[in-house]
Amino acid sequence: MSYPVLEIAKKIIANTDESQGEIISNLKLQKILYYMQGFFIAVFDKKLFEEEFEAWQYGPVVRDMYNHFKDFGSGAITLKEGEQIIELTEEENELFKEVMIEYGQFSAIKLMNMTHSELPWKKVFNENPQGEISYDLLKEYFKTQIIE
Repeated sequence: MSYPVLEIAKKIIANTDESQGEIISNLKLQKILYYMQGFFIAVFDKKLFEEEFEAWQYGPVVRDMYNHFKDFGSGAITLKEGEQIIELTEEENELFKEVMIEYGQFSAIKLMNMTHSELPWKKVFNENPQGEISYDLLKEYFKTQIIE
């Protein structure tokens, strides 16, 4: 079962440690969503959420989420007071935390540069800017990124 992408985005935002001076901009959120989806596909052979990524100039983007949060501009995305955060299964939550620890530490620009050097974005963007990054391409690439 996959989850609503907005609920996953809210979980990412809620798990960003503002006390450490971290913020999550729309650009950074898009890249964390990309890494979440890629690793969930590689580990569980299923999508974390149904929405597809498009290969935009600044990296992979879920168009609906970009539009949902675009009013924040390049500033920090915040949640409403008392916002409910989705619960994942124990296994899913472990992977979620691992991806947040590994990729949440990087700036939006660093994450953008990382995605620009990786096969899924490069292949699609070079052939068809704003084209869709397929499930199979994500699976193929992220399977190579898993350390057993």
